[in-house]
Amino acid sequence: MDFQLDQDIQFLKTNIRNFVENEVEKAAMTIEREDRIPERIIELSREMGLFGLSIPEEYGGLGIGMVGKCALYEELGKTHNGFTTLIGAHTGIGTVGIVELGNEEQKQKYLPDMASGKKIGAFALTEPSAGSNASNLKTTAVKEGNKYILNGTKHYITNATEADVFTVMAATDPSKGAKGITSFIVEKDFPGFHVGAVEEKMGLKGSHSAELIFDNCEVPEENVLGEVGKGYVNALKILANGRAGLAARNLGSSQKLLDLSMNYVQERIQFGVPIIEHQAVAHMVAEMGVEIEALRSFTYRVAWMVDRGEKVIKEAAMLKLYGSEVYNRVADKALQVHGGIGYISDYPIERYFRDARITRIYEGTSEIQKNIIASQLRKEYS
Repeated sequence: MDFQLDQDIQFLKTNIRNFVENEVEKAAMTIEREDRIPERIIELSREMGLFGLSIPEEYGGLGIGMVGKCALYEELGKTHNGFTTLIGAHTGIGTVGIVELGNEEQKQKYLPDMASGKKIGAFALTEPSAGSNASNLKTTAVKEGNKYILNGTKHYITNATEADVFTVMAATDPSKGAKGITSFIVEKDFPGFHVGAVEEKMGLKGSHSAELIFDNCEVPEENVLGEVGKGYVNALKILANGRAGLAARNLGSSQKLLDLSMNYVQERIQFGVPIIEHQAVAHMVAEMGVEIEALRSFTYRVAWMVDRGEKVIKEAAMLKLYGSEVYNRVADKALQVHGGIGYISDYPIERYFRDARITRIYEGTSEIQKNIIASQLRKEYS
């Protein structure tokens, strides 16, 4: 396995690190208070090409492989998670479907504007009755002439208020269950499409989730993404592809928490010595360090497998499970190490603690990952 980064990725990684430290971190409290990403941050992200990380060069993107993307996502994870979620949802599940499954006409139509950040992408699968049981979709798509008519509601859709292009799953043949689901590319201006209630969340400020309402929404036939009836399989592929990137963001956030904790425990004096000299504290930061290094190795191994075109259903589920659990454990220890100051909203620890919690839920809960892992293990041992 070779995780070496070429000079272009190293250069971009350094630029992102500087951008994070000099721009995003300075705006973090503003994002938290106002629940929005400043336009300056969005514009600088466009100029750096961050919206095109997953899009091939021929469509205006950077054409970076998964190992390279994980290196960049790790840097992005070291700052406000609302901002990194906006970028990550767009470059991950928001664009990967069109890149991997779209025909040439669809790619030419959508990817250049998505690569530049002129148009933002989102992925719409979850419904009130179809969360972990993603095959239980109630949103329907009925073919009428040269278009499909979509009816139904999605919720908890990341980037819903910002997005221009949505990858939407709907049932074209409800009698077939998972085998009757089809993927569609839906534009925000299509007749019958509406963004509904914006959900107020405990964390991820600046990253907005909302309902999507399809009321006789008209979608041209040419906007079917992939084959009719293959939407559920497509959704699983899109989600699996994004799990290494999500783990890399969790890795970056965990590393940031360790950095903050190590600075604090060497400066904070109690009983006449820095608290790092107390064994209870030393053991907590040691445990954080071990888990972060294990997550780093696992993340880049799976990314390497993705770049080689290997099947990673089991490994991606393991990584998503482990990465989110590590981030939550590290956030908990970081808050404990900081004591009372870690619980105060003037400092970033409590923000990371709140933001970490969603990682065990979105893009497949920890319990669903365990189901996937167990299913794959049964196949291997049968």
